[in-house]
Amino acid sequence: MNLLKLRLSIIGTVAFIIGLSTLAFTILLTLTGTFNLYSIIIFVVLINLLQWIFSPRLIDSLYKAKEVTPNEQPKLHRMVDSICRKSSLKKPKIMLANIPLPNAFAYGSPRYGNRIAVTTGLLNSLESEEVEAVLAHEVGHLKNKDVQVMMFASVLPAIFYYIGFTFMLSSFYSGGRRDNGGTIIIGIAAMVLYWILSIFVLNLSRTREYYADRHAVNTVDDGARKLSEALAKIATSETKTMRKGRSSGSSSFKSLFINDPDTAKSDASTLSKYSGHLNDRDLVNKILTKPITGFDRFLELFSTHPNMVKRLKALQRIG
Repeated sequence: MNLLKLRLSIIGTVAFIIGLSTLAFTILLTLTGTFNLYSIIIFVVLINLLQWIFSPRLIDSLYKAKEVTPNEQPKLHRMVDSICRKSSLKKPKIMLANIPLPNAFAYGSPRYGNRIAVTTGLLNSLESEEVEAVLAHEVGHLKNKDVQVMMFASVLPAIFYYIGFTFMLSSFYSGGRRDNGGTIIIGIAAMVLYWILSIFVLNLSRTREYYADRHAVNTVDDGARKLSEALAKIATSETKTMRKGRSSGSSSFKSLFINDPDTAKSDASTLSKYSGHLNDRDLVNKILTKPITGFDRFLELFSTHPNMVKRLKALQRIG
């Protein structure tokens, strides 16, 4: 996916989410009184703002993430220093998450600042050059303000979910009132809008992963190869880790990860048996030969991350 298509996709998706939400709010406010709807909207916005502000503490606790100093992890700090200089970005805090699942994520808030976390599983599974490419991807998320963009985009579906839930709950407890049918219709319509907007928010999330991949390619020497190999090894390592019964702790924040652990098994199930016998380049090529079926494309609609084969092909085109 080239840069112009990426930008147009992001702009178009955000415009659609805002436009459809505005139209739906106008219709709902016309059909109902404004007080209850405004109360729900204010409540959802406040909850999401509080979640954004305090989420770093929750994430650190959930994934056992601790800040590491330059003395503790000098190589990680040197890599991030170099990437941030090239990106004209203030250096974030470097966190180490003590979980076996190989992954990395960027997060932050106005209160706690920007952070990049890598897992112990990632450091044990990847070579230094591959870790560098992963870090560049995560710095790309911070550079592009993806945390803020996704928080804003996610608020709108949440509002319609709570509107739908509130109206359907109200109709359930209102008994045989004459206006009960209209309340149910509004509730169902809001839930349908929630699902539609959620699909577009997931599409926005996938597009911003491509954007962060491109940032890694632009800021790391031979970045396309390094990131491709990192993603292939992460996918196959995740499959092995999950087969051993180990967990990431929770998938609640899976959109933060460089790769969605929930889809790792489908991405790499046919390749995991080869991962110990193939070198890094051959492992990538093996994934690239996997056909993308219609079912794969359907599953991708409900994923926070792009299909692995499509993602690697995009990296090959950039490289």
